[in-house]
Amino acid sequence: MQTTDSIAADIDAAEASAAWCEEILNTAEDRVHAAAQIARRLGAQVENGHVNFGFWTPELQDWRVSDSDVFLEILRPRDQIDLTLSQSDVRFDRVLLPVARSEAFTFAAATGVHIGSRELIGDFYSLVWRDSEGTLHRILDPLAASLPYGAFAPAEIYDVEGMLAQRADKDYWAGLRSEAPHKFGPPTSILQVHVPTATPGGTLASLTRQFERIASRVGKGLSLEPDDELFVGYDAVQLLPVEPTTVYEAGPAFWTETSSLDDEVTVHLMRPDTTNWGYDIVISGMATVNPVLLENARPDELVDLAAVLHNFPGRPKKLIFDVVFGHSDNQGLEALNSHYFAGPNMYGQNLDYKNPYVRAILLEMQRRKVNFGADGVRVDGAQDFKWWDFTAQELRHDDAYLQEMSDIVQHVAGTDYKPWFVFEDGRPWPQEDWELSSDYRAVILNQQEGDPDVFQWGPLTFAHNTPFIYTFWLSKYWRIKEILRYGANWISGTANHDTLRRGTQVNPKLNINTRLGDTKMEILDKAYDNPAVSVLTYAVFPGVPMDFLNATARASWGFIRNQDDKYGVKVVSEEAISLKWQVDEYSYSVPGAFRWLKELGFETRDDLARFLEFLPALVEVTDYDLNTIAALLNAVEPPLAGPRPVTVGTLKQIARAWMDDMHEYCNVSHSVSKLDPAQTSGMLALREFRHENQWLRGNFRDEDSFRYLEPIEGRTVFAAHRHGPDGREVFALCHMEGGPTDEIEPLSLLPEGVSHDGWHLAIRTPGIGEEYGGGQITLKDSMALVFQRG
Repeated sequence: MQTTDSIAADIDAAEASAAWCEEILNTAEDRVHAAAQIARRLGAQVENGHVNFGFWTPELQDWRVSDSDVFLEILRPRDQIDLTLSQSDVRFDRVLLPVARSEAFTFAAATGVHIGSRELIGDFYSLVWRDSEGTLHRILDPLAASLPYGAFAPAEIYDVEGMLAQRADKDYWAGLRSEAPHKFGPPTSILQVHVPTATPGGTLASLTRQFERIASRVGKGLSLEPDDELFVGYDAVQLLPVEPTTVYEAGPAFWTETSSLDDEVTVHLMRPDTTNWGYDIVISGMATVNPVLLENARPDELVDLAAVLHNFPGRPKKLIFDVVFGHSDNQGLEALNSHYFAGPNMYGQNLDYKNPYVRAILLEMQRRKVNFGADGVRVDGAQDFKWWDFTAQELRHDDAYLQEMSDIVQHVAGTDYKPWFVFEDGRPWPQEDWELSSDYRAVILNQQEGDPDVFQWGPLTFAHNTPFIYTFWLSKYWRIKEILRYGANWISGTANHDTLRRGTQVNPKLNINTRLGDTKMEILDKAYDNPAVSVLTYAVFPGVPMDFLNATARASWGFIRNQDDKYGVKVVSEEAISLKWQVDEYSYSVPGAFRWLKELGFETRDDLARFLEFLPALVEVTDYDLNTIAALLNAVEPPLAGPRPVTVGTLKQIARAWMDDMHEYCNVSHSVSKLDPAQTSGMLALREFRHENQWLRGNFRDEDSFRYLEPIEGRTVFAAHRHGPDGREVFALCHMEGGPTDEIEPLSLLPEGVSHDGWHLAIRTPGIGEEYGGGQITLKDSMALVFQRG
């Protein structure tokens, strides 16, 4: 049995922190500069076995809580605790320690506490305050370093510096060290990864093992299998957000107290098991890792992944984090005090960027997170960083905050550096004409003078791109011309987490390009893993190409989160159309697939499809009245499959089952046996071609050309000719859609005056025989050729 006898308050240290804070508040240039300094001291920070705690607590001022009613709470499990158990009941001994306060900040210090590490589980902590009836209320630490039970539970004291000191990629960072902070530039290409669906294990540790295995094979010169080839040839890996997300809206909670005394708390613990695409964040906990992604509940797993990427043989791979600071889900209101928020928006809550303490804490969260070892940062929804101008009575974009994000100097393994930055910014989105009026260059133009390598997502990378609709490529030709002119600082490619999701929501009765496949599944798969599109992206377009693993694996994808209670049925009704695109009768019938829906009575795909024909229509006509929807579904003749009778409760069960089953169905591992070696090896060769011709990243120059073949004659074929700075030239023909061409001699389509001599075939897409080395050819939909000379 563990005792708490060793735990003691260091009130002198706490008072010294409060005095320091008061001095900063009194002497700093302004509140912005004061907040930036104080934020560095917040959270739980370990120093020689001693732990200092700092909290921003304006709510204690709002509620007039006296110092004597505020405590640091330390919770120590009475017996050994296993964080990986699905459920357990644990008794914690509770120790309340005194604090010291300075204005809106509360400090504490403790000795004798258990400090978490890879091998050891630390004590848990929070701040608590006592009301007039003697009831204790918790204030959680938004800057926590370890959250085994999520953002709505006490945090674990964790030795962050010890974790970082053990990292296995120190040589990588040492090689970048210089007097001035190292500045990362863009990679050549990016693989975008959703951790829970990237490997059978669905964790960061599982993904790390995947890269370790591939690295071992590459280092030994061994052959790669098709599923291995999906992960190589890229110079960077971008993870969808790995921060803690929302929890089950209607419970159960992962930390539930079943009894509470002054010196003892009994808690029912659940290992976090939500499914989420990563963007439903609550802001609190952004400095650490979502426990759902951790195999052993240790944040070290993220450092391990960084290390295996940085140590990859031949070419180190950069690690890019995707951070979401443009909004909070409404659940964030339960994790943070009200001062963080500026009012509701379509996602949940706006953040109060003009509050200097909120601003500083958000930036400090970002700094601590990137210090796990990221080389780059992708900022989600940068157009959503706004503040209300009371004078002008309008919302303004907070470009100054975006600049501050880019200016943070990180420190990893003794090396100071500034990451490479990418912003997703579609302003004036959500203005109705945003697809027409957005230039995708707002952040680039604002920051390029100080950083010529700042990037944005380009127009074909943003949402609502549907490359399987006939005339898509001609309709986007004006955007393509913008890419040729401005694309050097854009992310390119049409397959990412957002575009693939939008594709599954398209009405299949539209003018679909049936030449892409015989079934809707084949059409969707090929549209987002299209050889001709890949050639256009990697051998023609400027910028940095990015692929989404689920697209290149031809796995499914969608809006997958199982936490919703109030709107879960509505979300499923909106996603229902994806059944037509992504699930056929055979896929549904596979043993183990869609097990939750089958248990509810949807034994066949037809059973489910019929139910999902009714549901969206009823959601629409009843204005999402669940009681009326249930009554109308019960009246359908012949009766629908599924639980009988249909109630509001069973509707929510069905919604949860859909989300859980689709999350499992989207796992890339299910697609391994269906991969085409010609496609995976061909796309790997294309990535290597881009790496060998990195000059292609630059914008088109005056001597370069891009056109579509005329007359159209029922097909869209792009022809592009590019000149490299060292005399190299690339000529590409890409059949994007439509019927086959007549027999053509590709080099005869070179711009007038360009010699036909000296060219060799560098790339031919799958479907073009290996015996073809040049000369007459008939190009069909999705075929492409790349010639090179010099």
